[in-house]
Amino acid sequence: MASLFVGLAAGLLFGAGLVISGMIGPAKVLAFLDIAGDWDPSLAFVMAAAIPVTALGFKLARRRDGPLRGDRFSAPTRTAVDGKLILGALLFGAGWGLVGYCPGPALAALVYGQSATWIFVVAMAVGMVAHDFSSWRRNG
Repeated sequence: MASLFVGLAAGLLFGAGLVISGMIGPAKVLAFLDIAGDWDPSLAFVMAAAIPVTALGFKLARRRDGPLRGDRFSAPTRTAVDGKLILGALLFGAGWGLVGYCPGPALAALVYGQSATWIFVVAMAVGMVAHDFSSWRRNG
């Protein structure tokens, strides 16, 4: 039960950060990506603050034998840049650039009830299921 509470608290903190920074507003994200037009650099400050905090978190995690809640850390095991990684990055970037959403902010923005957000999230979920099904078929 404590792990559920920790996860809920972390999700609420993450969601609050998305709301405060404006990252759940596609117009704000698209304005940040529009470097040749009416560029809004404010999200760069969000990233500039997030990167050192994340780096510190990873540094502190490496010093521990394990997480506070759970058996082990779930760090990525693959480090190679391959076609799947590049394709995933391209799809992520295309979704972000065309619609102004990435997965976390899109889920947080569902509370606004906008049909475009729901369409994006459903399409994202269908893509995730299709990927899992494809991987399952390939790996038997």
